[in-house]
Amino acid sequence: ADQVGLDVYAVGEHHREDFIVSSPSVVLAAMAARTERIRLSSAVTVLGSEDPVRVFEQYATIDLLSGGRAEIMAGRGSFTESFPLYGYDLADYPDLFSEKLAMLLHLTRAGERVSWPGTRHTPQLHEVGIYPRPVQDPLPVWRAVGGTPESAVRAGLDLLPLAIAIIGGDPKRFVGMAELWRQAVGQAGGDPESLGLSINAHGYIADDTETARNELWPAYSRMMNRIARERGFAPITREAYEAMCDPGGHLLVGTPDEVAAKIIDQHASFGNSRYLIQFNAHATGHVGLLRSIELFGREVAPQVRAAVGAPVPG
Repeated sequence: ADQVGLDVYAVGEHHREDFIVSSPSVVLAAMAARTERIRLSSAVTVLGSEDPVRVFEQYATIDLLSGGRAEIMAGRGSFTESFPLYGYDLADYPDLFSEKLAMLLHLTRAGERVSWPGTRHTPQLHEVGIYPRPVQDPLPVWRAVGGTPESAVRAGLDLLPLAIAIIGGDPKRFVGMAELWRQAVGQAGGDPESLGLSINAHGYIADDTETARNELWPAYSRMMNRIARERGFAPITREAYEAMCDPGGHLLVGTPDEVAAKIIDQHASFGNSRYLIQFNAHATGHVGLLRSIELFGREVAPQVRAAVGAPVPG
């Protein structure tokens, strides 16, 4: 991704057998030592089951290793396995996130010595030093949201860049969330254009349409239908999958031209400054994944940059 000119690479956090990374900070640190220019982010840090001080220390370290290329993307997460694993009660799920996010933001904005009043789920600190210090000041924190408008508003009031994950449905139904975020940023005295708005969606790119759709379908349907069974949703059919890949659907699956056209169309609706495609390595094997990333960097990104007049973060 670094070599083909993409701007951002993000690593998720999961604590279940179908995802390999439970510690994105460790993986991102390894990436920091092997890359030169690409920004390195979590996607997401499940902050409700994390220690905000430890998160700051880890990503400050990544920032130093990378020469100032680290980001934290904080979110509630798509799964809840980490909460009982680390001894948290799911009944406290909303408060855990809100209290820890408030503390993390304070750590990034307060300077070297920090005081914090403490809350039910965070410790009290009095004039303590937090080390190491990052290259970037403040260390960037993005707020990742799913389909909850209240979360988008909260991100805006906190003056945080917003990442909207579009996992299903018509992408344009999320436009209202982006507008709520912009209004909240303005209400808090900020400028939305200076913060950043990201759209995140699943995708896969190949040299022809049929190859892209056929290669992704077996693993995508297996993953999504396993989650559907866990949560009591209806399974995804091949017909529904094809509709998701069509121009009006949320999946970025197809040729470079098709994927670029979809990103450009969504940019017209959202005015976003970043687009993240979630590639699943187990879906198509390493060769297919590398080819997809190469096409994204060498063929999709240049088209989008030329059309929107700004960098498209990969």
